[in-house]
Amino acid sequence: MVERIFGNLNYLLAMGLFAVGMHTLLTHSNLIKKIIGLNIMETAVFLLIISLGYVRGGMAPIDLQPGQVAVHPLPSALVLTGIVIAVSTTAYALSLVIRIHEQYGTVDADELARIMRGQGQ
Repeated sequence: MVERIFGNLNYLLAMGLFAVGMHTLLTHSNLIKKIIGLNIMETAVFLLIISLGYVRGGMAPIDLQPGQVAVHPLPSALVLTGIVIAVSTTAYALSLVIRIHEQYGTVDADELARIMRGQGQ
């Protein structure tokens, strides 16, 4: 039982990280904290994809000898692409938060909702 838990520790860690990110995203009204929660969730997905692509004793498929097991390169490529997209999304979201702060003087989502309701009347 203990070996089974430690053998799947990376999956449990990915689920835990995703839960922490989701909790941060849903319970905080600060937009910066919401972006951090989204980044934690993205990291959990990357960990899960890399864990699914892991092959015990696997070698890089570039210099493979007969009888050796190859690691599939697709999960690594997907994660690398995902990291680039995550960094771009984070940079864009942070730039929007800066503009929101300049325009309204706050980065609190609840305060922004009150301001928007006040302007609509």
